[in-house]
Amino acid sequence: MKKLISVDFRRMFTMSFFYIMLGISFVMPILILVMTTMAGGEPENAGAGFTNVWQAVGTVSGASQAAQMDMTSMCNINLLFFMAAVVVSVFVSADFKSGYAKNIFSIRSTRKEYVVSKAIVCFLANAAMLIAFFVGSMLGGAIAGLPFEMIGFNGANLVMSMIAKIGLMGVFVAIYLLASVVAKSKTWLSTVISFVAGMLMFMMIPAMTPLNATIIHAGLCLAGCALFNLGLGAVSNLVLKKSDLI
Repeated sequence: MKKLISVDFRRMFTMSFFYIMLGISFVMPILILVMTTMAGGEPENAGAGFTNVWQAVGTVSGASQAAQMDMTSMCNINLLFFMAAVVVSVFVSADFKSGYAKNIFSIRSTRKEYVVSKAIVCFLANAAMLIAFFVGSMLGGAIAGLPFEMIGFNGANLVMSMIAKIGLMGVFVAIYLLASVVAKSKTWLSTVISFVAGMLMFMMIPAMTPLNATIIHAGLCLAGCALFNLGLGAVSNLVLKKSDLI
């Protein structure tokens, strides 16, 4: 198991595609914040644009339905939950296209070990993308001259919000991993299935990871991460056992 995780870790974090996605995660909030601020004029007159740096990270719970569906709540860090589908699909499908998955199963590794390894490495990769987006938001906000004032939450809430987002990312990774082992070498199919699942669950993200999150939000998301990976991991393992590795 340790050797397989080490190999997957090395493969993921030496893959140019991952660093492209990490770069996009970092640059995206900078472009969004700077361009929307320029389009809207001064921050206080930005209208439907971003008026605060923290809008790129999330929304405060209790916001109106209209506020939850405006541009600032859609073009923020939550977009990475869709980008995660691409990362997982590409990483897993490459194993089946190259024959790597079939080789490791025939030599030494079980399907359970394969699923666990992929879940851990994909989770860490997408957690890194969330952190990159957060850092990019801080830089983009500074460049755009947007205020960093925390309204309705504080620094501790912000930390809990990010922990909750990382935990919730684990839930999405488990779903995307199942879609990927079902589709195997068909990257397009796993991506489509993952996008559909992501859209169905999208409204869960701001509800479970608001800017004014507490330890309860973080705990629930981390618990969901563990439970989904155990449950869907078992399903993924069963799929691999019951189907051809092509």
